[in-house]
Amino acid sequence: MDSSNFRAPPLEISSILHGGMHHPTLRLFQNGGRNLTKSMLIYPIFISDDPDAEQEIATLPGQKRWGINKLEGFLAPLVKKGLKGVILFGVPMEMEKDPRGSAADAPNTPVILGLQLLSRLFPSLLLCVDVCLCEYTSHGHCGILSSLPPPSHSHTPTLDAEASAQRIAEVAVAYARAGAHCVAPSDMMDGRIRAIKAGLMHVGLANRCALMSYAAKFASGLYGPFRDAAGSAPMFGNRKCYQLPPNARVLARRALKRDADEGADFLMVKPALPYLDIMSDAARIVPDHPVACYQVSGEFAMIHAGAEKGIYDLKEMAFETVESMVRAGACIILTYFTPQFLDWLDEERTNV
Repeated sequence: MDSSNFRAPPLEISSILHGGMHHPTLRLFQNGGRNLTKSMLIYPIFISDDPDAEQEIATLPGQKRWGINKLEGFLAPLVKKGLKGVILFGVPMEMEKDPRGSAADAPNTPVILGLQLLSRLFPSLLLCVDVCLCEYTSHGHCGILSSLPPPSHSHTPTLDAEASAQRIAEVAVAYARAGAHCVAPSDMMDGRIRAIKAGLMHVGLANRCALMSYAAKFASGLYGPFRDAAGSAPMFGNRKCYQLPPNARVLARRALKRDADEGADFLMVKPALPYLDIMSDAARIVPDHPVACYQVSGEFAMIHAGAEKGIYDLKEMAFETVESMVRAGACIILTYFTPQFLDWLDEERTNV
């Protein structure tokens, strides 16, 4: 073709898109009503069994392990800025660990003390609590080990599904009794959602405590900073036999449906950014269940690392990643960026 004689055809009416996004407010309208708000955010907090702890976590920028004596001073300014919800993770640095995770629901365990305290201090703050055994077991796995011999292909002990579901339910009920508004089991044991729901019903708390399932939790390389923070790395093997394989989209769909059928009120996808397709699937497969996602420690640390190298602006990338999760279908976002978002969402967006 002789380029000197080429003329682009006249624009069709349907070709014109720029008119709808030339102004910052018009660009916000293009979100289809799915805008990030403060009420979507849940802030993960690590509570130590040292009541006066304020320990920085080297691999998790700006985050700390907090003792209960420090929680009021830390959280009060955030609540004043509009913090609506937290999720608590216990960090038993000194408590004795055993094979069944007895410390998980001991009266003096950090999250139970934290729930009781925060219920008094901030009665309107949504108190979610992670339910798992890995921080409390001597073996570091998320359930009760089976008494059966290890399989020949791995030579690694396996988990007892029924005993694990029973134990997880006991812990969840203890947290509900201590004041949790929402229990969130992250253990990925088969049958634990049904067991927790039945346990809550048995003690009369099913109508006073929500159940948010980590339904599609993948075996990811992005959990390293969290395991440093919580001291929850397994003592042997890994968690690939109960957390979902990264490419297992069909299995994730089955897990979402199963946990919805077993009584979950909310369904979570974890990690977030690599699994936007699973969030979108969840919004379609179980449309009557709100979808949550967890922007995990490795995602958070990775965004910070890129910003420190000057690859992008921290605030801009925090918004871009989290808003992609909202776009994919999530309406509940667990993120370590929550304190910054409480400020950023009050600011005029100049890069919209």
